[in-house]
Amino acid sequence: MEFNKMEALLEKYFEGETSIVEENELKNYFSSPDVAPHLEQYKPLFGYFAEAKKESFGKDAPLISKKKKTAWLSIAASIAVLIGAGTYVYFNANEVKENNELGTYENPKEALEATQKALAMLSSNVNAGVEGMQYIQVYEVTKNKVFVE
Repeated sequence: MEFNKMEALLEKYFEGETSIVEENELKNYFSSPDVAPHLEQYKPLFGYFAEAKKESFGKDAPLISKKKKTAWLSIAASIAVLIGAGTYVYFNANEVKENNELGTYENPKEALEATQKALAMLSSNVNAGVEGMQYIQVYEVTKNKVFVE
C-alpha cells in the first residue's frame, strides 16, 4: 500500500505537481532503510538533497562594489562622447562656414540672373512632369474604350 503511494508521489514529483509536504515525505521515505527494491534507483536523488544541506562554503567571498565599476564606466563613456563631439566639430567646421554663404548676392543683377536660372530649371522639371501626365491621360482613354462599363 505504501509502495503504491510512493510511486504516485514520485509520478507527481517528476511532473512538478508535489507540495513541500509531499516532497518532505518522499525525502524521509528514501532516507529510511526500508525502500522498495524497484524504487532503489531514486534513493541517491533524494539522498543528495540531504547531503547538499550539510555542505557549506567556508571561505569569505570578496565583494566587488558596483560603484567602482559604474564610476569608471561612466567616466569612460563621457570621454568617448567628448572625443566624438570634438572630432565632429573639428572636421566639419569649414563646411558649416561654406554653407552659410550660399544664397547671398551683393549685386542685384547677379541675384536676378540666379533667380531666373533657378525658375527656368524648375519650369523644365514641371514641364517634364506634365508630359508624363499626358501619357497617363492617353492610357486612361484607351482603358475606357477597352473596358466599357
